[in-house]
Amino acid sequence: MLIQLAIMGLLVALIPLTLTWVSNDADKYRKLVWITLFLTFDLIMFGAFTRLTDSGLGCPDWPGCYGHSNPLLAHEHITAAQEAMPTGPVTVAKAWIEMIHRYLAMAVGVLIITLMVIAWRRWIKSGRTELKFRPWFPTLLFLFVCLQGAFGAWTVTMKLQPVIVTIHLLLGLTLLAMLTWLGARQNVHAPVSLPGRALALPALIGLLLLTVQVALGGWVSTNYAALACNDFPLCHGALIPQMDFDNGFTLWRHLGKTADGEYLPFPALTAIHWVHRTFAFVVIGYIAWLAHKALKDGGLLKTGRGLLIVIALQLVTGLATIYLNWPLAIAVVHNGGAALLLLLLVMLNYKTRHAPAVEAARAVPAPF
Repeated sequence: MLIQLAIMGLLVALIPLTLTWVSNDADKYRKLVWITLFLTFDLIMFGAFTRLTDSGLGCPDWPGCYGHSNPLLAHEHITAAQEAMPTGPVTVAKAWIEMIHRYLAMAVGVLIITLMVIAWRRWIKSGRTELKFRPWFPTLLFLFVCLQGAFGAWTVTMKLQPVIVTIHLLLGLTLLAMLTWLGARQNVHAPVSLPGRALALPALIGLLLLTVQVALGGWVSTNYAALACNDFPLCHGALIPQMDFDNGFTLWRHLGKTADGEYLPFPALTAIHWVHRTFAFVVIGYIAWLAHKALKDGGLLKTGRGLLIVIALQLVTGLATIYLNWPLAIAVVHNGGAALLLLLLVMLNYKTRHAPAVEAARAVPAPF
């Protein structure tokens, strides 16, 4: 089974590897970095779809599905589980969703291994002088994706324990951020003025605020608290509704249960939702201000514009999940918007620190 799963991961990874190999881009390493980043973004979106369709236990073992490499071979077991519990977590559709998610994850792992191998070979071949191929960061990426894989396994074996699922989400977004940083290192950037460079600390603060908000959003999703408040701007008709913070934010507990094993009370779900919703306005306000500042610098203009567009998208999709009773497509887009915000903020952090200065950059070519 493990060999078959490895082959599946390789087959999926062969598509982006082939696209890179046959492309006309002279810098194929750079192209592979950005293709890996794109596939990682797709993986995060599909992971959100897996979570939101309640497919995380579509195959209740790991890494295969009932000991097989694909749901076709496990069809008998899946059908039996579905017949025994028609509304349970195991169905044919959910099994395929979960396994496709795993195949994509393995493909990303293969691509990161490829990046690491290329970096080491080019670094050694250049006599350790070609800074672009310094292998330490790709090696760190490889170690990180192994850690992410471990949390993916624990997500299943620990039956969707909220803290494990939330950490799995945060690690996936951290992997995306690391690939964005690596991709930024491969690009040529427009020069940034001294006032633009002064945004380095505010950009870091924005990244930290977004990380907190993403963690809160992950906690909402993994506890199924998205509809705990179905009105806006109030929650259950009150500015500050009845809430149970102790049970809502107890980290180590089973899904839907308190630390004592009782069913999680509804005020706990309300607290989870309300905190995420309230903190969202802090994040939106801060990132909008940061983007406005970035718009004043030519080297940061595109990033600032992207931040404004995505923050508006997040506000609209967040409100739509409430008013439209949590449509699946909009919920997935909301998750993708968070990933895009992270990508843009990482790029802003890179540019404010490492883009060439205006005074010394008159001969720098136009940005790619």
